[in-house]
Amino acid sequence: MLRLTVRRVGGLLSRRAVAAFSSSSTRMASDGHEVTEQADMSLPMYWDRLDTPLPDRLYHDTLSAADKSLKKKEKGPWNNLSKEEKLALYRLMFKESYAEMKKPSSEWKTVVGGIFFFIGFTGLVVLWQRIFVYPPHPHTLDDEWQAMQVKRMLDMRVNPVESFSAKWDYEKGQWK
Repeated sequence: MLRLTVRRVGGLLSRRAVAAFSSSSTRMASDGHEVTEQADMSLPMYWDRLDTPLPDRLYHDTLSAADKSLKKKEKGPWNNLSKEEKLALYRLMFKESYAEMKKPSSEWKTVVGGIFFFIGFTGLVVLWQRIFVYPPHPHTLDDEWQAMQVKRMLDMRVNPVESFSAKWDYEKGQWK
């Protein structure tokens, strides 16, 4: 009998989900057959990171005819290149500059909004539970009941040496 544990089923489902929604795999259907192309993960990946100034590969791997002619001009003196051509050469190698990577984003607003949403939702759940789920507080938690219990303990002189009754002055009728 074949038994799958929850862990194995979760692993199988997660692998299928990653394969289905991965941006590095493309699926083509032709003549009822499904062909899957996967990216070669043994090749280095491009990453824009502040701590790694030179990524392992260029941003654009495939070059158009204009890009190829620009690369030929790059081998000559750079004084002959215009500012736009230098910028285009930079964009062939890198996706973002350091200034663009360091530019603050508005993502914090989404995070704070999500935090407030979940705190509010949790508050509503707690309020609903207090009203509809939990029973009412027992009468022993009322102030009147507790005052009666203290009076009863004092009348019984509970532990008069070191605890409760030791702190009560029976002659004056007040706490010491």
